[in-house]
Amino acid sequence: MERRQFIKGSAILGMTIAGGTTLVSKSGMYHGETQRKIYRILNADGVNVGTLPVMRAFAGGHTDYVSPYVLFDEFGPVETVPGADPFKVEAHPHAGVTPTSYFVAGSGHHRDSLDYDFNIGEGDFMMFSAGKGAIHMEEYGEFLEGKGNVVHGFQIWLNTPSAYKFDDPSTIVHRTESMGRIVNENYSIQVILGELAGVKSTVETHSPAFYYHVKMKADARVDIPTDPNHNAFIYLIDGNLELHEGKQLQKNQVVLYERGDSLIKLYAESDAEMLVLGGQPLDEVVYSYGPFVMNTREQINQCIRDYNDGKMGNPELINK
Repeated sequence: MERRQFIKGSAILGMTIAGGTTLVSKSGMYHGETQRKIYRILNADGVNVGTLPVMRAFAGGHTDYVSPYVLFDEFGPVETVPGADPFKVEAHPHAGVTPTSYFVAGSGHHRDSLDYDFNIGEGDFMMFSAGKGAIHMEEYGEFLEGKGNVVHGFQIWLNTPSAYKFDDPSTIVHRTESMGRIVNENYSIQVILGELAGVKSTVETHSPAFYYHVKMKADARVDIPTDPNHNAFIYLIDGNLELHEGKQLQKNQVVLYERGDSLIKLYAESDAEMLVLGGQPLDEVVYSYGPFVMNTREQINQCIRDYNDGKMGNPELINK
């Protein structure tokens, strides 16, 4: 396969489908004017990345409401079978962006042109800071544990601020002990990035960002404070949630919030699981071509030249 084909095959392309029916719930939530207002609710689309099925919540769109994030994929849950080939995304480049991977179940294997070759397990969070450009391969499944298991997690891309677009690339895996955790009888929250209620993650980012994995029990309420000048959105992994003004969020939907208020108020009539993310908008022009996320067309063209000239590495060596 020619190198140019890898670029086209892993593109940030396609629009998410607008959705989200407004429903009147029974309601266990107290509504007020101080909470964040909803901009839009989107349905995730089912797509394949390599041989891996994913639900894509957004890819390159809605920047004003999701920045500093630029792409959101949920992979799985899928069951691997002993003896079968793992789900695989063959070697491909990135530049100007930081793909992150977070596993809620199962395992993954990462190999890249920076000479990193490691396994990622449940609760782990990987950051592949591509900078001026690097190549990686990802595969998921039974190769790690030697038996069938469920693979489930998220690849979410953090945009890199313009000042760091052409830094040297780096890769790091953060284990669970790097993150904060809040647990009580009604909910649990893993603080993957950022800080919440005095509980802080030690994972560093180029610009302020938060990333919380929240599990709520039936009839639970959670108020999540945010910086009113930052973006915020929620992806529902399972269950259903009551939101502002009685709107409902259902499985595989994402709600984008307007800026201007702090609190995100949530009520779960039944058990629910979600990711809550956001951060300081970068307020920079975004040009994307496949896995390259830059600020100008010339920068994109430079990335393509660098990749085709082999400056980001050799995909054949990464795939072996």
